[in-house]
Amino acid sequence: MALVLIVDDEEDLAQTLQFNLQREGHSVRMAFNGTDALAQARQQPRPDLLVLDLMLPDIPGTEVCRQLRADHLTRDIAVVMLTARIDEIDRVVGFEVGADDYVSKPFSVRELMLRIRAVLRRGHKGASDEPDRQVTFGRLRLDAAAHQLWLDDDELPLTALEFRLLRVLLERKGRVQSRDRLLSDVWGIDADVTTRTVDTHVTRLRTKLGVAGGYVETIRGVGYRCRARPLD
Repeated sequence: MALVLIVDDEEDLAQTLQFNLQREGHSVRMAFNGTDALAQARQQPRPDLLVLDLMLPDIPGTEVCRQLRADHLTRDIAVVMLTARIDEIDRVVGFEVGADDYVSKPFSVRELMLRIRAVLRRGHKGASDEPDRQVTFGRLRLDAAAHQLWLDDDELPLTALEFRLLRVLLERKGRVQSRDRLLSDVWGIDADVTTRTVDTHVTRLRTKLGVAGGYVETIRGVGYRCRARPLD
């Protein structure tokens, strides 16, 4: 079971989440502002996952997430972001700073528990499930064991999910992957969950790949595919 840090200034909600997480066997800590959350995230034992509210009294949840990802001690902690905002731009920003999933308030506690379970399941697979080898495709070189990606001689900073998405596409190059298939294989989310998570991450991934962004094709009405052969 995991250690989960709940970061939310709504104490009633935090306690409800604590009860449900503990009922599933997880250990729980709580923080009611961003400063305390960052301090607790660096304490041993470090949490496996943060349930992070976007609106905090001192610093935004996006800044908390950004600082977690910038620190080598905390960059691998999973983050499920909560927010009362429903605008697509907020979801995009959340994923851009490294959130693993994004749930809008009000939400079903059961759905949130399922999302947390899926994120933790992906995290626990770890490097042991990834081949200890490098994959070269055109100008890209991916080291699965080290979780590193290079474009020519420049290392590209990807979030854990972006890296996993690219690895799956590269391993299945030339074959179309539906959004439902990617949700299941990359995110661990059942296909009946409605989300634009895949589209958001593919857009961000292409941007980060720069000149190699064209390696990932959109197949209209179906999903995405890594080209069978790299572009010249």
